[in-house]
Amino acid sequence: MTLPILYNCPPSGNCYKVRLFAALAGIELEIRDIDLAAGSQKTAEFTALNPWQQVPVLQDGEKTVIWDSQAILVYLAETYGKHDWLPSDPVGRAKVTQWLSVAVNEIQHGPADARLVKLFGYPLRYDDAARASERTLKIIDDYLSGHKWLAAEHPTIADCAAYPYLALAPQGEISLESYPSLRRWISDVEALPGYIPVDQ
Repeated sequence: MTLPILYNCPPSGNCYKVRLFAALAGIELEIRDIDLAAGSQKTAEFTALNPWQQVPVLQDGEKTVIWDSQAILVYLAETYGKHDWLPSDPVGRAKVTQWLSVAVNEIQHGPADARLVKLFGYPLRYDDAARASERTLKIIDDYLSGHKWLAAEHPTIADCAAYPYLALAPQGEISLESYPSLRRWISDVEALPGYIPVDQ
């Protein structure tokens, strides 16, 4: 059986989302690392997979190619998930989708952008990212004070989508000290069977 191929960049939080979910759900992937610094994402071969020239990209068989980490999470959960990682009822699915949106908006423009500046030297406005982080982390911490998981009574792909850049916020010099419920949730994710860290 041919495994789905994940085109991956190890430090990327968006790629990590996919690797993390696959590990938690017991989905085996073939990992092919793309050297972004060398411009491997700009080759004609890779551009044919993703015209945006970004990772991650998932190739499953000859015809199925999915790009965008959130879309890949949905695809894997629907196709290979062995747990209720993506609820089938409209309300449950909508709640997951809400958090997928937060992951690529508020979390991305807060702690993820701060990490890009401090860890990789991206030319973004760090002060803006730090202010956005403070607001985002406060809202999420308040929410998690009354919820064990983000979108359901059990972990879903929403938790996988949000976890990387929240847990890695200190790499962008964004402290999590003032957010006890968020830190509790991070610990709960890390206690799940199959959990892998970002460097694995």
